Amino acid sequence: MKYRILGLLLLVFLSSCDKYLNRSLMLRTGPDYPYAEFSDITETQYRIAADDKILVKVYTNDGSGLINLGAGTSVLVGSGASLEIKVESDGFAKLPLFGRIYLAGLTIRQAEMLIEDKFSEFYNNPFVLLEVNNKRVVIFAGSNSSVVNLANDNTTLFEVLATTGGVPEDGKADRIKIIRGDLKNPLVYIIDLSTLSGMRNANLVMQANDIIYIETRKGYVRKVLAELSPYLAILTTVITTATIIAQLQAIGK
Repeated sequence: MKYRILGLLLLVFLSSCDKYLNRSLMLRTGPDYPYAEFSDITETQYRIAADDKILVKVYTNDGSGLINLGAGTSVLVGSGASLEIKVESDGFAKLPLFGRIYLAGLTIRQAEMLIEDKFSEFYNNPFVLLEVNNKRVVIFAGSNSSVVNLANDNTTLFEVLATTGGVPEDGKADRIKIIRGDLKNPLVYIIDLSTLSGMRNANLVMQANDIIYIETRKGYVRKVLAELSPYLAILTTVITTATIIAQLQAIGK
């Protein structure tokens, strides 16, 4: 009966380990969580998002004065108007001459074509170049958590992981979550990099404000020992003291 009670207490303790010993774990999902399907992703390019800061460069005459190909080299020789705009929370950005236009969700090239079309009302054959200056993602990978600036418009998950040192030693390569979109109702993708078959999903192009979360191993034994070590030390001291007292009493007799 005594052993059954001890076994029951141990079972209850282990079942509560996830709650009490892994309180630092974030962004948990239940076993039936509806993950987004990768088959729905067709994008291979960066898309403009709310809060993006964009440098707009406008040239005329199809940018004919932009470069000089003489002597086999390409150098900047022309000048054009440039300004920095911010995409507001509703997806619109304010530009001179024609006011607010909707840019959220467009690729860089699509946005360039749209602005070129707008400026064509005022300039001959406008040529537009866009640069997004604040593209970044957040990665949670244990002690390696950081904010990563996207180096180019087509930065993939592989490149971000390489920048941060890869999957940490206590990380789960088969449980990498990508959280994208409105945080009130985000799309959550799960990627398995423990096998070669998961490589195609790791080529997913990162979008602004993506959250990358690498789950960590729970390490119950180590954490149990860490939690119990103060109590074990006290227990050891009590047992040692009681043993010494018993020995002294035996000698006195």
